[in-house]
Amino acid sequence: MSNENAKSIAIVQRLEWDAMHRIPGHEGVCKAYHGHRYAAEISVTADKLDALGRVVDFSVIEDAVGGWIKQHFDHTAILSAKDDEPSVKAVIEANKRLGKPVYLLGGYPTVENIAAELGRVSGELLAPHGVRVISIRLWETPQSSALWTAK
Repeated sequence: MSNENAKSIAIVQRLEWDAMHRIPGHEGVCKAYHGHRYAAEISVTADKLDALGRVVDFSVIEDAVGGWIKQHFDHTAILSAKDDEPSVKAVIEANKRLGKPVYLLGGYPTVENIAAELGRVSGELLAPHGVRVISIRLWETPQSSALWTAK
């Protein structure tokens, strides 16, 4: 395949992890702490295919983004830095002591905001490899997901 077709080709890497969150002010049960098995489908493209005809080897995404997820999102809490629930401080202190610091978002940890954060981080991590993130589909449950797309 010629490199003229590279811009029309994307690859998708699926990464999964477990985390808990809560959404302050939620009208239903999601205001309480609860967990999910998150699954992210990261779509990337490049200006040209490599010598083997690939956008990038899947291991690049797995190592860069999967490694970041393992360090920051997996088996911890993803919470809002603005959450004033008294127990949040205890969760932060306990996770720090146990070696898995809480990941604090600027906004509330909705699937939409987590997908946007993953899009931002993935873009930074993959840019040195000549790869652009074009979308992140983040599954919070098997039936519910958010789709973030690059501008």
